[in-house]
Amino acid sequence: MTVSLSGQKVLVYGLAKSGVAALRLLRQHGAHVTALDARGEDALGDVAREVKSLGATLVTVPAPQGLLESQALVVVSPGVPLALPELRAAAAAGVPIWGEVELASRFLESVPLFGITGTNGKSTTTALTGELFAKSGRRTFVGGNLGRPFSEAAMSPGDWDALVVELSSFQLEGIQTLRPRGAVILNLTPDHLDRYASHSTYGEAKARIFHHQRAGDFAVVNADDAEVMGLARQAKVPVYGFSVTGKPVVDAPVLAGLAVAEEGGFRLDFQGEHYRLNNRALRGAHNAQNAMAATLLARLGGVSADAVQAGLDSYPGLPHRLESVRVLDGVEWVNDSKATNVDSVLVALRAFRSGLWLIAGGKGKGAPYAPMVEEGLGKVKGVLTIGADADVLAQAYAGRAQVHACGTLAVAVEKARELAKAGETVLLSPACASYDQFKNFEDRGDTFKRLVGAL
Repeated sequence: MTVSLSGQKVLVYGLAKSGVAALRLLRQHGAHVTALDARGEDALGDVAREVKSLGATLVTVPAPQGLLESQALVVVSPGVPLALPELRAAAAAGVPIWGEVELASRFLESVPLFGITGTNGKSTTTALTGELFAKSGRRTFVGGNLGRPFSEAAMSPGDWDALVVELSSFQLEGIQTLRPRGAVILNLTPDHLDRYASHSTYGEAKARIFHHQRAGDFAVVNADDAEVMGLARQAKVPVYGFSVTGKPVVDAPVLAGLAVAEEGGFRLDFQGEHYRLNNRALRGAHNAQNAMAATLLARLGGVSADAVQAGLDSYPGLPHRLESVRVLDGVEWVNDSKATNVDSVLVALRAFRSGLWLIAGGKGKGAPYAPMVEEGLGKVKGVLTIGADADVLAQAYAGRAQVHACGTLAVAVEKARELAKAGETVLLSPACASYDQFKNFEDRGDTFKRLVGAL
């Protein structure tokens, strides 16, 4: 239930975007806030100035002895591990330790929450689910680990009919009562092993999304992922699956219903409904999974079938993730700048059948490029290399596809314009970080879009 924080001493640990949003929410409710961060005041810059303008006290790590233990509540940003000694000491002293999403949820308990977690695809599924709910006319907040911090929704709880929230494992560690009406685990692959003692510990953090559900709620899981199905056994509510194979893994919990991919779309076997997937922003098997998960959330959350189909058709996609930039003289140009590693490029390549001109390269991460070379056989006509790892890529593709050494993205775009024919696709999917030539992957993708737009 909602707590009264007026006049209470609350410490916010970590002043990234979520921490600052939590601080604003706490001050709105009259709490006396201390903000703690590892960076000094000069490094914090505008954030430090905002902290002070809000009437909070700024402290930098290490915190004074006993500071955390003296608080009524400590709110932790997702990037701050709960295993830190000072947080353990505060918890041992009886101080509640909440994540930022837990704090926000206390002020939003009357609004249905739909939570999405998993290793890959969270952002797309969250944004798509928000699109489906919005098509039904509901005032829908979309955020969490994606875009807007959840605390922003809690600043004006009366504005929302539905909350669609991406939840990372870091955020789920810090929940105490947060209850999703619908909870999704999309998949589970090794990740964040610098923070977790083991892969199973990481999985347990994801499974916390089910822990506070109760009668009337539901869970949605990837029926093709054995680890996810194992975690689904922790759900105490009806479990619905989605599958691209149509054959859920063995030893799965009993499913209340299944979404199954089929040619041109998918069906809900328990509703007898069929949905089209002809939106370029949702191409590829991975996006079929995302679309099925979002549709299950929406339909079970009360969105009509017509609104779901309208949302599937209108969803614009997220920037830099298989983003269709334009079609010029029959050639499609696709921005997948977010693909900063080989695994991400494999996902992109699987979304196409043939006729690809691949722009790749940048600051390499040391992983072999052989898997993407093999995946691209019969699909990739040529590779246009850029950036620091261009020579390494050229060696990997030698004898397997045409290689054009371009050096810069501008040269690669011009070369691709010369080479690509109607019906083919130019795909920027670099497999590398961007820092050798760009500020970040967004800068790289925006540059690509600008260059392509100028053709």
